[in-house]
Parts: sequence; C-alpha cells; structure tokens
Amino acid sequence: MKGHEPAMRPPSPAPSPPSPERAAELRRRFAAEARAERPDLSLLCLLVAAAADGTLDEAGMDAAQEELDRLAGRLPYRPGGPQAWARALGELLGERCGFRGCAADYQRLQSSLLHEVLRRRRGLPILLSVVWMEVARRAGAPVYGVALPGHFVVGFGTPEGQVLADPFDGGRVLTGADAELLVVGATGAPLDASMLTPAAPLDVVLRILNNIRAWAAARPERSDVALWAVELSLLLPSHPARLRYERAQLLVQRGDFVGGALELEAYAEVVAAVDEPAAQRVRGQALAARAMLN
Repeated sequence: MKGHEPAMRPPSPAPSPPSPERAAELRRRFAAEARAERPDLSLLCLLVAAAADGTLDEAGMDAAQEELDRLAGRLPYRPGGPQAWARALGELLGERCGFRGCAADYQRLQSSLLHEVLRRRRGLPILLSVVWMEVARRAGAPVYGVALPGHFVVGFGTPEGQVLADPFDGGRVLTGADAELLVVGATGAPLDASMLTPAAPLDVVLRILNNIRAWAAARPERSDVALWAVELSLLLPSHPARLRYERAQLLVQRGDFVGGALELEAYAEVVAAVDEPAAQRVRGQALAARAMLN
C-alpha cells in the first residue's frame, strides 16, 4: 500500500530479565503506580516490559512514551464521532504504520512487551490495543479497551453508540456480527452485552501478565519469567488468591524449597477458612518441599 511504513521486525531471542536490584526497583514502582488514583496504563506496561527485558532502561522507557506521543501527533484534529476516530486510528496505525498481528506473535514473549510492540509493530491483540488506546487517548479520543473473551479489542464512544475496532486485524472496524463471531469462536457462547463494557487499566495489566504466565508455562525452562509475572500480578490491588499458590510452586521448582514451603503454608491458612481438606493437601506439599532440603 502506498505510504505504508515498513514494520521493523528483526528476529530476536526472548529477552533476559534485569539484575535483582533493578527488578526490585521496578516492582516498587509498579506497586506504587498500581495503587495510584488514576493508574497510567502505558507506564505500567513499560514497567512490565522492563521486568522482562534487562536492556530496557529509563531512556528506553522514555523513548517508548515519546513514540506514543509522536504517533498521536499524526492523527487528524478531532476527526468526528466514534466511527471517524476508529477509522482515523486504523488508517494511521494499521495502514500507514503497519501495526497488526499474526498467529506467530502468540509464540513470542516480545508480543507482550510494549516497547517491542512499538518497535516491531507486531504483538498480541491486547498489546496492540494498548497502543491504539494510548495513541487515541493522547489525541483526545473517547477510547477504552474491551476485553472480549479470547480477543481484546478497542471501543470508541458511549455504549449506545459504541464502535469497536480490532487492532490485531489492522484496526478493522467491527460490526455486531463480527464481534459475535469473535466471541463464539473463542467460547462457543453468544456475545453478551456485559462483555462490551470498558476494561479498567489494572484489569488490562493483569490480563497481559496472565498472557506472559501462559507463555512461560509452555516453556518450563523459563520459570524465571513465570515467577516475575506472578510477583507483579500479586502487587495489583485485586488479584486471584491462587496466585500465591502458583508462586509457591515456582519457588519450589526453582530450588527455593524454604521460600516455597513458607508460601504454601501461608496459602493454606487462607484456604483453610473455606476448604480445610484442600488446606491440608497444601500443608502436605509444604512438608514435601521442606523434605527436599535433606
């Protein structure tokens, strides 16, 4: 397509995490931002990315924010209603800049890291949606994320006049039938109106971390990635209690038997209030972890 900017997609291995000192500082900042009155979605995503990629320093994080600003500056000034905003974003980001996804992106950790998505112009639906949202927000668009089951998209306008766009498909504007097909394909169930509500920033971040955990779960040699993703998830004000159990298992898997046992015992205390037999099983796992020291 004429005027299309080439995507930058050199092959690269999965990144290595930062030093323990840098990782601790990133966790501190992530926790503080997650508890802010209005959490900054782009900053939280970049803190996640820095936890994954030890080469992403402060200058790199600033450069990613500046790229979002630059892209926003290329949008037309207030193009019109929700439909016009959706088409303007699709023309700029999807057509001219080449942001979109493909099946292979699900196999790359980089597809969940904001700075890499900005660089490669490829990513998972939710990260491409973050780019759409952050660029559109900077330009003054009425934009938000919509967490359809199995496929994250972007919404513009009010619920009554909502327009959906799919950044993974280059920003294609979705009809009601298109959205229905996405949901049926992912769940087998019909689209429900409750699925179209705006996703809160922290819910978006938790879903990103869930994707990273799923990537790592398929690669046991990358339990380091699974561990930091779980630990960041636990810093969110609202998170599934079972993440503590997952963290305990990862600690044991990585040879920290005492730390894993302590976490299992703490989780058992939480579970005991509602399911004593399950708590007993977890306590047994804690004993087995301690026995590995002998």
